[in-house]
Amino acid sequence: MPMGYHKLCLPSVFPPSAAQMKTPSIATSSWSCRSSCWIIVLFAASFAQAAEPAAYFRADAGVAADSKPLVEKFDDSTLLWRQPLAPGHSTPCVCGDSIFLTTFENKELATVALDRRTGKPRWRQVAPARELETFHPTGSPAAATAACDGRRVFTFFGSYGLLCYDLDGKLLWSKPMGPFQDEFGSGSSPILVDGKLILNEDHDRDSFLLAVDPATGDTIWKTAREGFTRSYATPVVWTLGGRRQLIVAGALQLVAYDVETGRQLWSMDGMARIVNTTPAIDGEMLYVATWSPGGDTDARIGMESWESATKQWDKNADGRLARDEVSNPEVLDRFFRIDLNQDRGLDEGEWKKYARVFELAKNSIQVFRPTTSASEPSADVKKMEVVWQYQKGLPYVPSPLVYRKVVYLVKDGGILTTLDAANGKLLKTGRLPGAGNYMASPIAGDGKVYLLSERGSLNVLAAGGKWDILSTHDFAERTVASPVIADDRIYIRTEQAVYCLGAKTSP
Repeated sequence: MPMGYHKLCLPSVFPPSAAQMKTPSIATSSWSCRSSCWIIVLFAASFAQAAEPAAYFRADAGVAADSKPLVEKFDDSTLLWRQPLAPGHSTPCVCGDSIFLTTFENKELATVALDRRTGKPRWRQVAPARELETFHPTGSPAAATAACDGRRVFTFFGSYGLLCYDLDGKLLWSKPMGPFQDEFGSGSSPILVDGKLILNEDHDRDSFLLAVDPATGDTIWKTAREGFTRSYATPVVWTLGGRRQLIVAGALQLVAYDVETGRQLWSMDGMARIVNTTPAIDGEMLYVATWSPGGDTDARIGMESWESATKQWDKNADGRLARDEVSNPEVLDRFFRIDLNQDRGLDEGEWKKYARVFELAKNSIQVFRPTTSASEPSADVKKMEVVWQYQKGLPYVPSPLVYRKVVYLVKDGGILTTLDAANGKLLKTGRLPGAGNYMASPIAGDGKVYLLSERGSLNVLAAGGKWDILSTHDFAERTVASPVIADDRIYIRTEQAVYCLGAKTSP
């Protein structure tokens, strides 16, 4: 259609008048033009309404619509394709006809796009990182999951910052901001809400929550998270009283922020000292499961008082504690993160700050909901109440899953715990086949729950409080990324490849 054609046709969408019909050639041509253009406009509007929502980590809380059947086993009849891929821990971001991932190989960080139908690579762009962030031996500097708004794809590397590409791989903008002071690296992923790209970064110092313009990368607002230490949870969006809130689970505290301004709305204490899990939302219920070593009631880690520590170990009486002076193994294991100014010595302020973290840390799953008055339409929701808590079977990395009124928690060792989502009543605890650590978060759909261990053992369960195992498959490849459901297909990313599972008879 020539440029400007729609401008000539759109002013009138009514059929020709009787007078116009006296000159059929003009009237018919005019009506045909106008009606055709109106049909195009209606089609475009319909297409826009049907467009896929923004894609990012746990955007669907791990729960797919039950309208399409999903496979319950892995074999030759359900493997649609397997595409070898360089290592990385980011979860597949499925958007439109592409899958976006990040990789780390030969000291290069890259964003990769795969064809959703075939798995074949479409493009690869290397991040211009000059310095590689330090990261945990079991981790990866390609940890954050990509986000996509249907026109642009956004990736984040702690070694560099934010990068934005169009769907064909052309760099649109970049926003350098790393590396951060954290020897375990970065893990939180960017999300999209109300025309904003949101990123939370909690590290040993200078933690913040950031909103940027997806089109330009310009900062819309930035909120400092004073007092927060390292954590790696991705924010979630919770709609209450007709308003969207950003929920960030961090060390010791859960905080809600206003999407438009970044202003803190409310907070709740009682989190673990390091938070890896992303909260789950089910209506007006918010499920936050946090666990970190040393936070259990019967196995707590603590630090001596500053007075006691200096009396025991400050041999040169300089008011500081060097590494070779301290004999507390818990402090030595965490010396880097306690030493906030990185002067290779611990002062009183640094010591007391981290001692407080140990003292207040709490491992549990807590379920929150707004008070009755706070949940009214248009209310500025600021008051929360704890519905129930549970302190066993807690995950370290995998996020909780809420599906069909049941909460699923998987902890290292392959222990799966199911709880009644309404009241926290224990429904079942059992060990899954292929025991080992769990990094990937569980997903669900079509009455099935999928759990993937670090060793690559995929367990498919019949959903329910008294779950049963439908099938087990060993990929024999290390797996950290969470699987993703899109339509009637399941995408699994291991350290060696990306798999697409589905019925071969599906379109």
